[in-house]
Amino acid sequence: MRHFLRRHQPSPCRRRALKAGLGALVGLAAVALLGEWAGVPLLIAPFGATCVLVFSVPESPLSQPANVIGGHLLAASVSVAADALLPEGPASLALTVGLVITLMAIARLTHPPAGADPLVILPGHFGVDFVLAPILVGSVALVLIATMVHRLPPRTAYPLRMPPNRI
Repeated sequence: MRHFLRRHQPSPCRRRALKAGLGALVGLAAVALLGEWAGVPLLIAPFGATCVLVFSVPESPLSQPANVIGGHLLAASVSVAADALLPEGPASLALTVGLVITLMAIARLTHPPAGADPLVILPGHFGVDFVLAPILVGSVALVLIATMVHRLPPRTAYPLRMPPNRI
C-alpha cells in the first residue's frame, strides 16, 4: 500500500515553488485584466490547471507552448463541433473528451488541462468565437507570461529548446 502513497516528485526548491505560485497569480490576473479591458471574459477553469503545468513543471513536454496553445485550440475546436453535431448529455461529453484526448495524442499536442475544455464548452453551448477568446487569447497570454516569469531567478529553461534536426 505504501507505493500508492509515495510521492514521486523530487523535493522542490522553495524559491522555485514560490515563483510558480506567484507566476500563476500574475498570469491569471493578467488574463482576467485583459478580458476586462477587451470586454470578454477570458478566465476558464482549465487555465488554472494550465498554470500548474507552465509555472510549476515547465520542463514537462505537456507544458510547452505548442502543447498549451495547440492542445487548447484542438480541444476547443473539436468541442464546438461536437456541440453542434451531438445531442446534449453526459454521453456526448464523455465521447468528446475521449476524442479530444485521442486527437491530442495523435497530433503530439497533449495538454491535460485542455481535456477539460469540452466540459466547459458543451454545457455552455459556446460557439466558434470561444475558440478565439478565451481559448487562443488566454493560452497565448499564459505562455508569454510563463516565458517572462521563468527568466526571473531562479531561472528555468522555458520553453525547452529542441535539439537540432528535430521537428
